[in-house]
Amino acid sequence: MRPITGREELDLFSQLPYVLNEELADDLANGRRRPEWMWVALRGDRLLARAAWWSRSADDAPLVLDVFDIEDSASGPDQLDIGVRLLRTAMAAILPNGSRPPEYSRFVPPDWRENAATRQAVEDRMTVLERTGARLFVERLRLEWRPESPAPVPGRRLVFRPVHDREELVALMASVLDGTLDAHGRDDLMRMSTHEAAVRHYEDELARFTSPRDWWRIATLPHGEPVGFVIPARNNYNPIIAYLAVLPSHRGNGYIDDILAEGTRVLTEQHVPRIRASTDLGNIPMANAFRRAGYINFEREINMTWS
Repeated sequence: MRPITGREELDLFSQLPYVLNEELADDLANGRRRPEWMWVALRGDRLLARAAWWSRSADDAPLVLDVFDIEDSASGPDQLDIGVRLLRTAMAAILPNGSRPPEYSRFVPPDWRENAATRQAVEDRMTVLERTGARLFVERLRLEWRPESPAPVPGRRLVFRPVHDREELVALMASVLDGTLDAHGRDDLMRMSTHEAAVRHYEDELARFTSPRDWWRIATLPHGEPVGFVIPARNNYNPIIAYLAVLPSHRGNGYIDDILAEGTRVLTEQHVPRIRASTDLGNIPMANAFRRAGYINFEREINMTWS
């Protein structure tokens, strides 16, 4: 059990299939991954298990464990033990003593529970994570709008304008945390105030996008009262709807459809090949809004965390 030596071992690391394999080389080249964060369990030349962590380019510590695989053809108690040993060995080497491990993220098919082989593979990985102290945090829908879908057209009830400044957006972000159905948002509120949670999300996520900020939109009533906002952006991989929300006092009026339509329109004007978004499985109103706007559920995401 060891980290890979460098890019020359990417073929070895990629012997186990996963959707992120095609991004590994570019992530390494741009500093989002490091060889010392990419571990393998080998028996001779045979890859039995692997694990890799991801970070933003400028970060010194890994942000998420987003690749963890065991050889499914040999799945069983011994193979799960190998996975547990690999994770424990790698985490001991990578993470500072006593620090909480980064969140685990796994992309799975949308119908993963209906296919016996896929369900077994997903549950085996979750079992290994649980044996290292992790627990299921949330399951999320991964959504995609494609150019062949009709472009949503915003209605005429709302007016859209750019975000004035950081303080305006942070204040709106803090207000929408009231009654949020988002698991990460609720978790933040157990440890900090709404303002602190909004500032953290702004600084850790929104402020890091290099796409134009004049894409960001505030939705208002005709007389100027804010109703919600949408943050269309581009991350390292795709155009995305990074944040979408309706203020608590305006929920239940169908404004979410107009706001999502505006965010989608902003990105379609850039002639993008697709638009990605995600929402918690339990956030049914948001999931329904994406469905009405022509977004399809192409994957799900399993998030697990350590206490």
